[in-house]
Amino acid sequence: MEALDWLLDSDPAIRWQVLRDLTDAAPPEVQAERARVATRGWGARLLALQDENGQWDGGTYFPARFDESEPGQPWTATTYSLLLLRDFGLDPGSGQARNAVARVRDNSRWEEGNQPFFEGEVEPCVNGMAVALGAYFGEDVDGVVRRLLNEQLDDGGWNCEAERGSVRSSFGTTINVLEGLLEHERATGGSPGSIAARQRAEEYLLERGLLRRKTTGGLIDSDWLAFSYPTRWFFDVLRGLDYFRAAGNRPDERVAEAVEALASKRQPDGTWLLENTHPGRTNFALEEGDGRPSRWNTLRALRVLEWYEGQ
Repeated sequence: MEALDWLLDSDPAIRWQVLRDLTDAAPPEVQAERARVATRGWGARLLALQDENGQWDGGTYFPARFDESEPGQPWTATTYSLLLLRDFGLDPGSGQARNAVARVRDNSRWEEGNQPFFEGEVEPCVNGMAVALGAYFGEDVDGVVRRLLNEQLDDGGWNCEAERGSVRSSFGTTINVLEGLLEHERATGGSPGSIAARQRAEEYLLERGLLRRKTTGGLIDSDWLAFSYPTRWFFDVLRGLDYFRAAGNRPDERVAEAVEALASKRQPDGTWLLENTHPGRTNFALEEGDGRPSRWNTLRALRVLEWYEGQ
């Protein structure tokens, strides 16, 4: 399969996941490739950009210096750098990861209220990220989880606008919280409350087929059918499907339309394109740009289809 060879001819962050998810590679081979994330390619390059004070670009969610007239949102600060390292699969037990995360724990504080990084802040979207990162890298984020459980809305999801009166959930906020709760469950086993909250939020997405309004059946947002990487805080259909794959459940019949939409985007050469890059300053490029074949989208799409078709 040409696409598989193309994926393997890539950065360690891609290769080890291809070996794990799309081949019959033995676990020692997978682990050996994963270990290279800390010392080669994108992972090593991003680790090297951490400031002496433990932050990336001088800030926690936003860089120390940025001009609000810049296009989009800057993605160079600590939160989004750590999210990339998690996506890359940096081994949390490696010396490089432990050193980097300890420096974040000791120095990085949220701009919103000066809280330590792993205590979270006020917006559930951001706190979902904090939980995912803390759980993945072995930090205690139980307090942030408790806060999120108390903020779940009646329809089953979350919305960063809730503090400003919104009572309807947002897919973007909800997917970030779901990914955090799943990571926390993997790390700690979760609690009956957190497991129930995650299942309620999954139902919120499934009731809408990952893309349609519950009231009218209309498409919620056409951008959700244009796949991005990195996903940042945004939802799209590929991100939603990859979450359900990672959760390990049998595919629910209500994701069938989303899977069909994903499969329809496959190119004749077996790849998927990068389609919807979210504008903003970055530390370095991971892809060649919109309209070009994307290794990240291809990896994630192939493993979603393997999960769906294999069940």
